Amino acid sequence: MTPILKVEDLHVYYGGSHVLQGVSMELESGMTAIIGRNGMGKTTLVNAIMGLVPTRQGSVYLAGERLTGLPPYQVARKGIGYVPQGRKIFPSLTVDEHLRFAARPVSGGWDAEKVYEFFPRLKERWKQSGTNLSGGEQQMLAIGRALVTNPKLLIMDEPSEGLAPVIVDQLIDFCQKLKQTDMALVLVEQNLTFARTVSEDVNVMLTGRFAYQDSFEALMADHELTHQLIGVG
Repeated sequence: MTPILKVEDLHVYYGGSHVLQGVSMELESGMTAIIGRNGMGKTTLVNAIMGLVPTRQGSVYLAGERLTGLPPYQVARKGIGYVPQGRKIFPSLTVDEHLRFAARPVSGGWDAEKVYEFFPRLKERWKQSGTNLSGGEQQMLAIGRALVTNPKLLIMDEPSEGLAPVIVDQLIDFCQKLKQTDMALVLVEQNLTFARTVSEDVNVMLTGRFAYQDSFEALMADHELTHQLIGVG
């Protein structure tokens, strides 16, 4: 089976700093999580996949098609939906305008109405400016905006950041429902409980490299390794 996502020996520099140092990963289908402490390179990896930062070496493939070197809008058109850290909601657009303007209709796929079914709170706020929403509502909108592009792969970067536990529980429920669809999902998270609940597989990033790529179960069974990599255990 051709992996939906393949990252091969990826190197990224910021000036003289070697931030990503030969990162490789594959996702055939379903879901995987990327975790690690702050400053380890998780968001840089996501930005490199999306074409938001240049790569010095390595390749990114989506369903066998090479994406490396493409501008971000073309990466998105190839089939990656992106929920960025910090949500990046447009202040001049209403909830409904975010969903209508981003939409790439597919028969039987995601549209504004289907997003409203998943996130009823957005339907109640459909005329409101995106920046007038609560943090949880903005996160729902950022996810919905990505979903209406009908991607093959959805990447969410720190979706639980700054959210109340009750909203995180709603995101967990959403991820569990999404796993029942054909869409693949990469979750970048620091909330270990969230990541463990929704994903069986995990990639632990440590100083620009993946130090562990296997099951969450095996990682958490090794208390010394867990403490070494993510500071718990």
